[in-house]
Amino acid sequence: MSVNRPNPVSVGTIVWLASELMFFAGLFAMYFTIRSVMPQEEWAAQADHLNIPYATLNTLVLVASSFTCQAGVTAAERFQPVRTGSIFNLARWGMNEWISLTYVMGAFFIGGQIFEYADLVEHGLTIASSPYGSVFFLTTGFHGLHVIGGLLAFLFLLGRSFAAKNFGHHEATTGIVTSYYWHFVDVVWIALFMVIYILR
Repeated sequence: MSVNRPNPVSVGTIVWLASELMFFAGLFAMYFTIRSVMPQEEWAAQADHLNIPYATLNTLVLVASSFTCQAGVTAAERFQPVRTGSIFNLARWGMNEWISLTYVMGAFFIGGQIFEYADLVEHGLTIASSPYGSVFFLTTGFHGLHVIGGLLAFLFLLGRSFAAKNFGHHEATTGIVTSYYWHFVDVVWIALFMVIYILR
């Protein structure tokens, strides 16, 4: 009788993500605390600076990147690092192509966030301009840093894939745990988007 033990790398990643969840829970608590004590009119005036359609487009790109990331995981699980057909035949793409596309989409999100920050600063909303500005830039900024961390993880994953003589379980596991992190970052952003941009 054999005992199937969980992958220690996957378990460690999940435990670490649980600690990250607590970190973001603290940011949400800060956001709602400041919102509860700040005059509603002043809060609404600051929130009016947000460009909802632009942020929605940026959000859709990040959410879509979760699907491309998962497609890369599917390719990794069948030990297919590179495409086996035309670049236009997505069904034959390997992990490297899907992860590269995910990287581009994640970089697009970060670029969009930087552009949004520049526009808000131009309109007088900065991290030091008001309590609203402080919680907005802290919550979205820390999330942005986590996205950048994910982009660096993708580069490591691709580097490991290209360096591997035989793409196997170690490379596939790296792809899987990296996807855990990316999905986590996406889910956190959806929550932030709903709270900051939709509920306001």
